Amino acid sequence: MTSNFWKIEDFDVFSLDGLENRMTALQEKIQPKFHQLGNHFATRLSAHGTDEFFPHVAKHARRTVNPPKDSWVALAPAKRGYKALPHFQIGLWGSHLFIVIAVIYENPDKKGISERLLSKRQALKQLPTDFILSGDHMKPDATPLCEMNNHDIENLLYRLQNVKKAEFLVGRHLSRDKASAMSTKQFMKYAEDTFDKLLPIYDVIIGRQ
Repeated sequence: MTSNFWKIEDFDVFSLDGLENRMTALQEKIQPKFHQLGNHFATRLSAHGTDEFFPHVAKHARRTVNPPKDSWVALAPAKRGYKALPHFQIGLWGSHLFIVIAVIYENPDKKGISERLLSKRQALKQLPTDFILSGDHMKPDATPLCEMNNHDIENLLYRLQNVKKAEFLVGRHLSRDKASAMSTKQFMKYAEDTFDKLLPIYDVIIGRQ
């Protein structure tokens, strides 16, 4: 029997009450999978030739009361710290899985990133119709690219350079039902395809294109 990489129980972790219960389940059920994905995709992204990438599994170490609503492994060209850099993420909310490039509010070059993406915004429009954009990594919601016109994309990018807390995420969402129905081989192929389509956007973000 072909095993599936994700299970519905992985997504149900984010419904568990209490910080300790949820963190224990995260550490036992999900973080081993994040480590596996992080190691695999760090090697794959490093082969792209821009930088050497390193995986960073979210520890949620600063939390003392409220349990995390989502979790992820980040991939960035730095051994320590990734939030100030454009980075890739694979992660889960209770409702869905996400695979994205994230430029979050700690990034000091949001203005430059915005300008580069504005100058090459057709690269975003050329992504497959199931890709999404978001301006806030703290919220599970995102807008499908197929529902956004040029004006919508420009507004998101202008906000990135003008609003301190503004962010930019681009990638794919996969519902918990679809993710848990995929075999390991199917999911890895899906994730690899998503990264391959995101790499040209990453090159624009870092000024390689």
